[in-house]
Amino acid sequence: MSYNTKLTLRALVGALSLAAVCAAPAMAADKAVSVTAIVEHPALDAVRDGVKDELKDEGFEAGKNLKWEYQSAQGNTGTAAQIARKFVGDKPDAIVAIATPSAQALVAATKTIPVIYSGVTDPVAAQLVKDWKASGTNVTGVSDVLELDKQVDLIKRVVPKAKRVGMVYNPGEANSAVVVKALKELLAKSGMTLVEAAAPRSVDVGTAAKSLIGKVDVIYTNTDNNVVSAYESLVKVGNDAKIPLVASDTDSVKRGAIAALGVNYYDLGRQTGKVVARILKGEKPGDIASATSSKLELFVNTAAAQKQGVTLAPELVSSAKTVIKQ
Repeated sequence: MSYNTKLTLRALVGALSLAAVCAAPAMAADKAVSVTAIVEHPALDAVRDGVKDELKDEGFEAGKNLKWEYQSAQGNTGTAAQIARKFVGDKPDAIVAIATPSAQALVAATKTIPVIYSGVTDPVAAQLVKDWKASGTNVTGVSDVLELDKQVDLIKRVVPKAKRVGMVYNPGEANSAVVVKALKELLAKSGMTLVEAAAPRSVDVGTAAKSLIGKVDVIYTNTDNNVVSAYESLVKVGNDAKIPLVASDTDSVKRGAIAALGVNYYDLGRQTGKVVARILKGEKPGDIASATSSKLELFVNTAAAQKQGVTLAPELVSSAKTVIKQ
């Protein structure tokens, strides 16, 4: 190779390197997003997956230009606080907190890093934000709040003669406490009563459900994380004692509830992912108002109805988005 040829090659390499450097700012810069959930169960896992998929569609792909980290607190609030401190120390560009306890831990741990909550029923009662407007702080998110009057209507459609509604829940979970209070008042207007059964831990769900045998006509469950994570133990009681189960989480219908009118949690995750992407692109979380999902889906499980001694009206089954027959 001649001397002049070497010079030409060096010049070409140098020009290409310079071009690459100049072009770099036009490409998406690397970002870091940390995600945590209070526990792993189908609904919360769907939120996580929805966030990740939406970020990819928005141009932030894990393993390429996005550092993605996920940790579950396995149902332990103490662990949730540890994860929150760890994530804050990592200083990512945004932290996604799925479910109320994880969101509360993150909001307590940082006032600067953007925190985007998801799957939180009442962010105001949980003291994540002051109201549903743009917070002016480092917190925003997407709620899975449901209109309880529609939930009561569903209970009546599944068990028309129901007067006593049982509810297994964790009294320590803010979103469940809010639902219990509101549901109690709403049922009273329909001449119905709420019978409570506390399950502070996931392992308490079966025992709490058994305590309702002979006392209730139907058991309703909200999106309480302890209950949802141990739903099979509730289903066993419902099947054995012939107590109909009505849920607010559609994934619980796949696991043995008779019916649920609820949020599509994967779609909720996609909606949350859009908010995260806006923040990664430069918007401030405090300028983005908290949002809800108005897209509800009815799931019905005819096999569960048979096991729990209920004959469903044909119009209820025909109006369902998804019908599970086995």
